[in-house]
Amino acid sequence: MANTHCLDLIVHGQGVVIFKTSASADVCSFIFNNKTEHAGVQIEFNKRHVKAKIISNGSSPIELIDSNNNSGLQNKNGIFYWVSIDSQNQKIQAGIGEARIENIIYKYEFPKSDIAQFHKNKAFLESLVKVNLLDSQEKNAFGQAASSIEVINLLRDPIRKKIPLLVKDTHALTMTHIASSEFLPKSSLSPTAEKLYDCMSGKNFVLNSPDFPDFAKAIEYSIATPNKWCHEKIKEKSTEFNKDKPNILETYLRITLGENNGESPGVPYVMEIWPPNHYSPIHNHAGANAIIRVLHGEINVSLYPYLCNSQNSVDPFSKINLVKNDITWISPTLNQTHKLENLNNSKTCITIQCYLYDKKNNIHYDYFDYLDNDNNVQKYEPDSDMDFIEFKKLMQFEWESRDKKTYGCNVM
Repeated sequence: MANTHCLDLIVHGQGVVIFKTSASADVCSFIFNNKTEHAGVQIEFNKRHVKAKIISNGSSPIELIDSNNNSGLQNKNGIFYWVSIDSQNQKIQAGIGEARIENIIYKYEFPKSDIAQFHKNKAFLESLVKVNLLDSQEKNAFGQAASSIEVINLLRDPIRKKIPLLVKDTHALTMTHIASSEFLPKSSLSPTAEKLYDCMSGKNFVLNSPDFPDFAKAIEYSIATPNKWCHEKIKEKSTEFNKDKPNILETYLRITLGENNGESPGVPYVMEIWPPNHYSPIHNHAGANAIIRVLHGEINVSLYPYLCNSQNSVDPFSKINLVKNDITWISPTLNQTHKLENLNNSKTCITIQCYLYDKKNNIHYDYFDYLDNDNNVQKYEPDSDMDFIEFKKLMQFEWESRDKKTYGCNVM
């Protein structure tokens, strides 16, 4: 079995291979091999299906068929794929976009009714230790020439269960929470994301502080009142994502805390202000870790499997509405592509977003990629509308200077 490239699985018999290939590819293929390369599982993606087959020298191949699979390679730029192998649960799964249960298109589970066969299958799967990639000069076990693929990530753990979107601290978790996978323990975050979580999850990390208990009201007032800073800045930003097509609703304010130290896309701590019915374009997060906490109001998050120039044909795989003090997360491989939207007709949402690259990330891409109105992928360099300390002083000045007869204390 010739190969052009070989990768070792991090743990024998399990893991996830995340890869991409040309948008024009008709077939791509690779093999999970044992140490001697005399046996393995060959995976093929074609335009119609995903196929898997056990191959062994001297034996006839055994196809592993998922009768529900009716999807394979997509003719879209920016798309990527994955295959998960799980020797403990004897499953092979494949999908499109982020490697998670919601994005599975192929699934094969080895029968477990025969105990002797169960142990034989387990021993076989545990013997698989490497991934051999085929190129366009080689034919796979299905007799077809395979297009080259590029592995973009190799994960240690296979896809096993749905991953919670909400994070809870240790003191807030119950045994039921863990058993039901309702929340992600903060200790299950990556070390980088856990660091961010610890910086902004405390009880004193609040918008309305003792020195300015009307901060949220002041922001609502500034948004609603012509000639005030928030109101005018939002109008100014109406062409931020689509230069020739102003859209006042596709805007939000970015108030930054601290400075850009080159460890994140833009300043790592950003307070984002979402007026009623405002939203972001669909965008990704440059492979950074992130923690998002709602400080005021509520925000709706739609998660997408990938970002590409045909996004209008891609449905979100999950939606969640976050309310005050809810915390969600982003890792370099999960929850990367989303759209945020304040669905409330009368109340502004204010969030704190925190970003940081993993230490092993040596690219430090400075942009968020997003889709414009024509579904073209564009680059957005995260900027600052104002520093937080300056903004807080300005809001306090506007609030204290307001006409109290017209604008009393009943602003939401």
